[in-house]
Amino acid sequence: AAPRSRMAPKVAKAKKASGDKAPKYYPADDIPVKEPSERELNSRGIAKLRKSITPGTVLILLAGRFRGRRVVFLRQLASGLLLVTGPYQVNGIPLRRVNQAYVIATSTKVDVSKVDTKKFDDSYFGKAKAAKKGKKSGDEMFEEASKAPVTSEARKADQLSVDDALMGSLKSNPLLPKYLKARFSLSKADKPHLMKF
Repeated sequence: AAPRSRMAPKVAKAKKASGDKAPKYYPADDIPVKEPSERELNSRGIAKLRKSITPGTVLILLAGRFRGRRVVFLRQLASGLLLVTGPYQVNGIPLRRVNQAYVIATSTKVDVSKVDTKKFDDSYFGKAKAAKKGKKSGDEMFEEASKAPVTSEARKADQLSVDDALMGSLKSNPLLPKYLKARFSLSKADKPHLMKF
């Protein structure tokens, strides 16, 4: 058998802190800071709302838990997300935030002038972070997984107030609740680029 070559033991090198490293390039002259253009200044901030989306527009959701369902647009929030609702009494979709990139705006409108949406902002929808706990036994893990999230009474009351305001305008047209309940889907022969929503 061929003799084995002895390998030198690996020596761990002490890593330098990222702040110790000297820059590779020093500018010879003072480089002026570029002033942001008007277009760049306008692009910062909330997303611009599409012209086809106005308060009361019926939207079709394209992603998420309720994809393929129709909702009523109420207003745009500070983050740029859209505040929508089913209403819950009609199709079971509660007050939600959705990105306008994942909706199709239809030509159908619902009167939302009586709906008060002042109290709904982005902080209203944030989940409260649960405190970290120590290690659990196997039985405790399964017990916690079976617990369903509970909707607070305040949220239920908010949803009811929005639904009541919307139901008045929906009753004027008996076909609107049926339209909002119906799912949107495409079959093999459908051509979405030729459709008028």
